[in-house]
Amino acid sequence: MPDEHHKHKEHIKKVENHKEYVNHQEMMIKDYRRRFLISLILTIPILILSPTVQQFLGFTISFAQDKYILFTLSAIVFFYGGLPFLKGIVEELKNRQPGMYTLIALAITTAFLYSSAVTFGLFGEFFFWELATLIDIMLLGHWLEMRSVAGASRALEALAKLIPSEAHLLKDNGQTEDIPVAELVVGNVVLIKPGEKIPTDGVITNGGTNVNESMLTGESKPISKNKDDKVIGGSINGEGAINVKVTHTGKDSYLSQVINLVKQAQESKSKTQDLANRAALWLTIIAISVGTLTLLLWLYFGKGFTFAIERMVTVIVIACPHALGLAVPLVVAVSTSLSAKNGLLIRDRIAFERARNINAIVFDKTGTLTKGEFGVTDIVTEKYKEDEILSYAASLESNSEHPIAKGIINKAKEKNIKIETVHKFTSLPGKGIEGIINEKLTRAVGQNYLKENNIKIENVKIDELSKQGKTIVYILLENEIIGAVALADLIKEKSKDAIDKLKSMGIKCFMLTGDNKQVAKWVAEELGLDDFYAEVLPHEKSKVVKKVQAQGLNVAMVGDGVNDAPALVQADVGIAIGAGTDVAIESADIILVRSDPRDVVSIIGLAKATYGKMKQNLLWATGYNIFALPIAAGILYNFGILLTPAIGAVLMSVSTIIVAVNARFLSIKSR
Repeated sequence: MPDEHHKHKEHIKKVENHKEYVNHQEMMIKDYRRRFLISLILTIPILILSPTVQQFLGFTISFAQDKYILFTLSAIVFFYGGLPFLKGIVEELKNRQPGMYTLIALAITTAFLYSSAVTFGLFGEFFFWELATLIDIMLLGHWLEMRSVAGASRALEALAKLIPSEAHLLKDNGQTEDIPVAELVVGNVVLIKPGEKIPTDGVITNGGTNVNESMLTGESKPISKNKDDKVIGGSINGEGAINVKVTHTGKDSYLSQVINLVKQAQESKSKTQDLANRAALWLTIIAISVGTLTLLLWLYFGKGFTFAIERMVTVIVIACPHALGLAVPLVVAVSTSLSAKNGLLIRDRIAFERARNINAIVFDKTGTLTKGEFGVTDIVTEKYKEDEILSYAASLESNSEHPIAKGIINKAKEKNIKIETVHKFTSLPGKGIEGIINEKLTRAVGQNYLKENNIKIENVKIDELSKQGKTIVYILLENEIIGAVALADLIKEKSKDAIDKLKSMGIKCFMLTGDNKQVAKWVAEELGLDDFYAEVLPHEKSKVVKKVQAQGLNVAMVGDGVNDAPALVQADVGIAIGAGTDVAIESADIILVRSDPRDVVSIIGLAKATYGKMKQNLLWATGYNIFALPIAAGILYNFGILLTPAIGAVLMSVSTIIVAVNARFLSIKSR
């Protein structure tokens, strides 16, 4: 118990740390906003006092020591507004990873030092107004960008906020005591009132309600929950009061695992991200090289030092690899948050990237494409109505706990069939059951009973159902067969839709199962699968995946994560489906919380959309520089087109904002 208590406290501490991180992020956004506004206010007198601006606008303001006031104001903007960039260059050079901050710091430092030298005697022109406007625009761009980044991780923040601070602990005397959620331990029973958040994972011990799990699994409709049903911490209780026995706390809870998975996925590097980082490093080297070359060439062609250094600063500013550095991380942040909100949990980002190239999927049958429970598929009768046959069967089976009995009873409940009273109920081991219903001897039996009693039946429909591997229960009334009920592991209603959508995407769909060939063939034909593998033992499943891979296909394996572990690992992408509250499936790359095969379509669609956004961002971030750098260097000077550092900063900031906004438009197709 003390260990559980400690673990739960550690989990709450992690949540608090995340909240602190979010608060720190908000403080940084406010800091950039404050620096931008103060620098912008100081820029107004700098512009008014700058000779170049006065000349351009046709006015003159001159007084003693005006250049020193101009220098002082510019120095404040440089050291106060430019401080984040000056700190940034130190960090980048310390880590031997020159990048965006290096370029910005070089640009503003060059401009400031040159203009300061002019102030104190060097022949040349002031560069202060360009410096001030450059810092203003850089701060504005960073402020807007940080707001976009913060917005991308809001889903994770929202998840962390789902944990309530207190729980109503039920004591042995029936009274309740409000205690901090951090003090709950496994085995505690808590009361959850209508409208309250469920404090941690558990099982309902008393009461019934509807629970809203939309923020956790993406399931829009409230889910009906009754005694012995599991509930997830962070979901919202509906209209009924319930008692819940705590089963998981701290890091073992569903919500904690989801938060950790999302953070891991967002922090993990993908191949595309590595490519972007390498490109950003090369762009930094190119920018410094081209900037230096630009300075030397303009000096060689006889232009003044002020003109040449302005071109160099513009090149360095416009080439800042900010957009390139954000191109992938922002898309990663958005996609992982988006997927978590929809019950699609990514453990391995590289595998998630591979999912876009999947062209074959191997599904486990039981629990994945089927419900994993017996259900009535057909009722065969000639003289009687189907509901009458079902009534006889359900009345007899109501005395049994057998899975077949449950399947028949569930069907009767679904159709509101009346359950009759059974007298003299008797079990016939290995053969069936019998009893008196409405004063008539009624039996529900299998093939063994018919053989033993030499009862023959000729029915094309029953023969067909037998060939499909379905279990047939024969209903006899006073030794006469009046009908039959066929049962099988029910196919999920959503499986057909999922397979149709995957095949429309050009993806081949296979199934493997330990069941016999007849059952496998029936399921495969019902769903329109490309092929199936039957009578496969658990340790042989990975061999099936290898066999499909040998056809030159990129294979995803979809299973329940229990006996499918070797196959999930063997596949190019391992997908565990229907994990529910147990999301810690080490063998899977991607975990689908709901038992809905259509989520496989969603994850592949999201992988394609995510990669598409990454490509768009990378193309924009690199393509923009291909055109912008030569213009910044002054290649169009003879055509009267010349960019100032401030305009270069505007273009750089716009490109960054475009990348950020484009990432935010990433969406997941609804099922």
